[in-house]
Amino acid sequence: MDRRMSAVAIALLLLLTATTYVLADASAIGVCIRNCAQCKKMFGTYFEGQLCADACVKFKGKLIPDCEDINSIAPFLNKME
Repeated sequence: MDRRMSAVAIALLLLLTATTYVLADASAIGVCIRNCAQCKKMFGTYFEGQLCADACVKFKGKLIPDCEDINSIAPFLNKME
């Protein structure tokens, strides 16, 4: 009986850990996409919002754009013509 309880406890712990990682990724992606939208509002046609959002999903929110940091948004800016 103790072995069964231990196995169930370990399984629940693993499930909880996996759920935490999934939710953390989803949260980071959400922040990333919201920042893309903010930059699109600030820069208008000079900012590629869709490309930014695609990068958020592709990199799972690891690279969060900051509208005031040119290095973080440079890949998403259009040249002025």
